[in-house]
Amino acid sequence: MEARTHRYEVNGITVVADHRGDPDRTAVVFLHGGGQTRHSWGGSARRLAERGWHTVTIDARGHGDSDWASDYGLRSLAEDVRAVIESLAVRPVLVGASMGGLTSIMLEGELAPGTAEGVVLVDIVPNWSQSGGERIRQFMAERMHDGFASLDEVADAVAAYNPHRPRPDDLEGLKKNLRQRDGRWYWHWDPAFISPAFGAEQQAPSEMTDHDELVRWTERIDVPMMLVRGRTSDVVSEQDAAEFLERHPHVDFVDVTGAGHMVAGDRNDVFTDAVVQFLDRLA
Repeated sequence: MEARTHRYEVNGITVVADHRGDPDRTAVVFLHGGGQTRHSWGGSARRLAERGWHTVTIDARGHGDSDWASDYGLRSLAEDVRAVIESLAVRPVLVGASMGGLTSIMLEGELAPGTAEGVVLVDIVPNWSQSGGERIRQFMAERMHDGFASLDEVADAVAAYNPHRPRPDDLEGLKKNLRQRDGRWYWHWDPAFISPAFGAEQQAPSEMTDHDELVRWTERIDVPMMLVRGRTSDVVSEQDAAEFLERHPHVDFVDVTGAGHMVAGDRNDVFTDAVVQFLDRLA
């Protein structure tokens, strides 16, 4: 199903999103993780749209085709999402991976409660592992300025980071997360994002790393929720998930075998089926 690309002017920047399916139907808004783009959700968004939902995949500020910005704090990320949601006919279900999940918590639990019909957290909980986050930061930063000489180099780097995922034979799909300049390939996100998001050279926004605040905001969420964890994740451990579910016993839980932190990319079939089942229960 072909995507319809929309551009939204939000707080002085342009935020880009792809829409699929009937805009009058219930929307599923997908929010990607740090360093990814809206294309990370392509397979799931197409399948859900074919089943009758209206899917919206958003490039977060500083990522993909959305504008770069000076502020990458959770509140600003959530404000952008709220502006997109205000254009929808009905309240959506939020599906957020990693940074996108934290954005969902901020939006529904703090900034604008009642915005969503449901929330799906993809391999993220308020008490997420700092060591797992640091491994992501190191991967993102390693070739941030130098880039890659070829798509093969990109595929090798991704395979080294995700050794459990088969290296793709067709490398064309990598181009959706890259841009070519002067014959080299670079990740398609603002290098300044590394600093405010992970506390490198600039001051980190407290929202992403303040577990107590994240816990408090999550406790305010009063809509159905589901946690989808990658079983080999180093960002949400088995203990992290257990503690979250003990605090929120009514949250649905799916632990995906053969998946790490990038659940939708590692096992898109299982991930999408879990989201479909959650949406069916809401309906």
